[in-house]
Amino acid sequence: MKVINNSTNIIYTNSARCRDCYRCVRECPVHAIKFKDDQANVEIENCILCGTCIKECPQDAKSFRNDLERAERLLKNNDKVAVSIAPAFASFFSPEEIKRIPTLMRKLGFCYVGETAEGAYHTAEATASYFKEETNQSILATACPSFINFIEKYNKEFLPNLAPVVSPMIAHAKILKKRLGSETKNVFVGPCLAKKGEAEREEFSHLIDVVLTFEELQTWIDKEGIDFSKLEESTFDNEPVKFASLFPLLGGLTKTASMGSDLLADKTLSVSGVDEIRESLEFIKSNKEPILIEPLVCKSGCVNGPGVVCDLDIYSRRKKVIEYSRSIEEVSKIPEPENLNLKTYYSEKKLNYSFEFDENLIEAILEETGKAKIEDQLNCGACGYETCRLNAIAVLSGMAAEEMCIPYMRRKAEQRADKIMESSPNGIIIIDEHLNIIHMNPAFKNLFMCSNSLYGKRISELMDPEPFISIRGGDKKIIEFTKKHNRYNITCHQILYKLEDENQYVGVFVDITKSLSNSEKFDKLRVKTILQAEELMNHQIEMAQNIAKFLGESTAKGEELVDNLIKLTENNGKKSSNRSGEWLKDIYTSK
Repeated sequence: MKVINNSTNIIYTNSARCRDCYRCVRECPVHAIKFKDDQANVEIENCILCGTCIKECPQDAKSFRNDLERAERLLKNNDKVAVSIAPAFASFFSPEEIKRIPTLMRKLGFCYVGETAEGAYHTAEATASYFKEETNQSILATACPSFINFIEKYNKEFLPNLAPVVSPMIAHAKILKKRLGSETKNVFVGPCLAKKGEAEREEFSHLIDVVLTFEELQTWIDKEGIDFSKLEESTFDNEPVKFASLFPLLGGLTKTASMGSDLLADKTLSVSGVDEIRESLEFIKSNKEPILIEPLVCKSGCVNGPGVVCDLDIYSRRKKVIEYSRSIEEVSKIPEPENLNLKTYYSEKKLNYSFEFDENLIEAILEETGKAKIEDQLNCGACGYETCRLNAIAVLSGMAAEEMCIPYMRRKAEQRADKIMESSPNGIIIIDEHLNIIHMNPAFKNLFMCSNSLYGKRISELMDPEPFISIRGGDKKIIEFTKKHNRYNITCHQILYKLEDENQYVGVFVDITKSLSNSEKFDKLRVKTILQAEELMNHQIEMAQNIAKFLGESTAKGEELVDNLIKLTENNGKKSSNRSGEWLKDIYTSK
């Protein structure tokens, strides 16, 4: 089974499962799927690691890199390994399991078990402070790594609007390094694939050693055969932060930073999903008053991340996070560790293809696919691109193929069907419900010596219409028989059937005239051969009878000769031998 590796070894395509359905192409918010050789693969330079292709693939052809073995190896080779668990865990585990999570992680080998919410608190505080200081423009929060990819790759003009603050995962990793020592190894567990990519960024590579999803954690639990009910309840090693536990929900950052609700505050805006994010970016272009936008690429927030395996609907997951946050007792403001630097930078990332092409090249692709005219550009989106023009550009860039256009492929299929019909050696005729001729292929016209002048006229102009009338009024959908058409001196094997949807009738005529003629010739030759064989046999019998008769007569004469010889010997035995010759001569003479 071939597996194609993409996106820095984070997202994979199982080629055996990929069925070129274009689902991932349609659902990818940034068109980072390259379609080639009937396979849809993720392009590393274009991907924002949102995981949409994994969640949307109906054949499970997309999957992400499993880092479980790396985590196990890390624990085996190091005595000091800490784990940071994202606040979205409350949506994944039951209330009873939540109380045993710290015990579980210690059983797996971690020396320190902390909630990433601690880092989220500091990220929220730093973001709010930066927004208050920056009064000239709107600010985009940077807690979501997939959103950072989206800006760095596709919306570079908004790079100055990004808050230069690290995400909760990075903030907590820095805290753990200071708290436990620089030699401490850190493992992050959460619902996000983009975190795997974020941990591999050059500026963060020394902070996070392994990133696991909740799905991988569940695999680990199953592998070890751990039963939650047999674990004792325990607490995390760090102090829980009440509102920071809401970080995976819309408005979680602004709530943590005590900036009010995203639904009511006029200085903040919380959005989720790429469509809403795009609209918010357009909004801040025209909005004169600076606002803080909290964007999350996953619709409804991190509780809907691609690394979450849960049967509950999104609203039930959201409710569980809120209930967990309410169960946390209010604590005083958590002091920031000394010399904790939460600042970072973001820069432009290049894509592996260009959107800039000569207009003549674009028009050539549109013409090739039958969309040279504006009215022919349906912009149906079936190929995954919003417009036919964008699809043409994607074809030029090597990201798409002309065959992805459904109307184009349908036209090609119809043309191929027409070509097969026109080149068929068998005669084909199509008539309507009133038995009027709609179409005749060249072979039919040749067989029945007719032309296009018969279009629109009744089939009775050419032949007996009774078979067509029979299939039109009967229950049979297809009839088959052989008929001689004396008028045209041909014999045809005929197949008639009905096109139900079109209410039309098709006749296929196979000329078997030559075959019948050859068959008749063969029958005559066979009869002649049999007669000749019979004559020869009779002649042979007659000859055998004559030979037998001759042999019978010869035998009788031979017997008489022998009798005479015996008599001669008995009666004249005493006579001299010279007389014997004369006796024999007399005997032969008498014969």
